[in-house]
Amino acid sequence: MFRIGQWLTLVLMIAVHGSITFAPSAAAGVIGTDEVVPAAQAGSERERVRALVARPEVAKQLQALGVPPENAQARVNAMTNQEIHALANRLDTVPAGGDFTNFQWVMIIIGLVIIALLV
Repeated sequence: MFRIGQWLTLVLMIAVHGSITFAPSAAAGVIGTDEVVPAAQAGSERERVRALVARPEVAKQLQALGVPPENAQARVNAMTNQEIHALANRLDTVPAGGDFTNFQWVMIIIGLVIIALLV
């Protein structure tokens, strides 16, 4: 019984050693954003930003700030894919106007309860 255990241990040690010795090595490197974000995605994101700048209310606000709509479109066209990607991601996370967060609702309710208790 003891000999079978020793023999099994030896076979397992050889198997583990062989799998470690002959395993392929991994290599990693730094890649740029242009390689990660496909060109098609960058093109669709660029169109989203162009459409946003072309909206009448946005164009009116830009004009009020002293930026003609043609210049805004030219600036969007001059942005890199990385800048367009970052801007498009920010557009996705910006809440719509008038939208309350859960924290704001809780604060309003607490304020109303305090006012009701004081009156």
